[in-house]
Amino acid sequence: MSSTSPNQNGLCWCQTAIPKELEDDHLCVPHFILAIEQDCAGFRRETAQGRTSTSRQSEIAGYVKATALRLTEVATGRNRLPDELKKRILTTLLTLMNLQESLDRSANRGGLRELRPSALVAG
Repeated sequence: MSSTSPNQNGLCWCQTAIPKELEDDHLCVPHFILAIEQDCAGFRRETAQGRTSTSRQSEIAGYVKATALRLTEVATGRNRLPDELKKRILTTLLTLMNLQESLDRSANRGGLRELRPSALVAG
């Protein structure tokens, strides 16, 4: 992306307000969503090739979980978001869920254990 250097006025490099939840990234909500979408596309291409190691798949799964949590914090934060942005957030959450499913399928194809934490079963 372009210059994402921090600035003191709470604006993204595109001059859009940065919510409190994204201050560390110095990105507005639309650019945060765009970055997630680009990352997910790259990860899906990487996993589709079937050459990702178990540790790399775990890194990607960690990214999915952490990013989904941050996106949820943005969506439920104090700032009111326009409906169009809410729709983009929901679509991006779906993209993250699809990436997780892609990771699971990739792990199952390789005879690897599923990457999601298994539920404890009382037995």
